[in-house]
Amino acid sequence: MKAMLFSAGLGTRLKEITREIPKALVEINGQTLLQRNLNYLAQWGVDEVIINVHHFADKIEAHLNEIELPIKTSISDERLTLLETGGGLKKATHFFSGETQPIILMNVDILTNLKLKDMLMMHAVKDPLATLAVLHRDTSRYLLFDEKMKLSGWENTATGEVKQTRGFGNILVPYAFSGVHIISPQLLNMLQEWPDKFSLTDLYLELSEDHKIMGFLHDGDKWVDVGKPESMEVAENLFN
Repeated sequence: MKAMLFSAGLGTRLKEITREIPKALVEINGQTLLQRNLNYLAQWGVDEVIINVHHFADKIEAHLNEIELPIKTSISDERLTLLETGGGLKKATHFFSGETQPIILMNVDILTNLKLKDMLMMHAVKDPLATLAVLHRDTSRYLLFDEKMKLSGWENTATGEVKQTRGFGNILVPYAFSGVHIISPQLLNMLQEWPDKFSLTDLYLELSEDHKIMGFLHDGDKWVDVGKPESMEVAENLFN
C-alpha cells in the first residue's frame, strides 16, 4: 500500500523553529514528526511513501539518509514552487501509476493514533472517491456532512462564509478535518483537469456535488496538530 506525506509547507505558525529547520524535522520527545509518521504509516501496512519537499528540502533528504527507515521512501521535489496539497498530489501522480489499492494521504505535522485499519475498512465498504478523517473539535473552518456522513459543504466561522455543495434542505453537521485522508486511485485521473497549484479541500468540495466523499469520525483517538508552538507540549504529553 502506498501513501503520501505532505511535508512541503513553510511551517510559518512555528515561527522561530522553522527559520532553521522544516516543520517535518520538529522533534517530539526526541523523534522528528517525519520519523514518527513514517513509523505510523508502516504500522498500518504502508510499504512505500512519497514525501513532497520545499522548505529546507535538503535537510529533509539528509534526515532520511540518517535514520532507519521503516518503509521505502521517495521524494517529490517542490523546491521551485510550493504547490499546496492538490498540486502536490498531482505532481506525485506518477508514483501511484498502476495502483489498485486505496492511497493514504497525511499531513506531516499531524500526530495521531487513529486506527487506519478501521478507516480503510469503511472506505472499502462505502467505496467513495475519498474518505476524510474528522473530529469534533474547535476550529474556524469546518467541513459539513449530512446524516450519512457524506461531504456536503464547508464553513468558515470567522468570516461567516458557507459553501453548500449538496444535501440542500438537510441539517448539516460541522466536523474538523484531521489531516488524514484515503483516496481511491481513480481520483488521480481527475487531477489532470485542475491547475498545478490548488487545495485538495477545494477539489473534494467540487467533487462532492456529484460524487461520494465520506467523513470518518474518530472522536476518542489521540490527535494533535503540531503546526503551532502551543501544541508541542500537548504532543509531548500524548506521544512518548
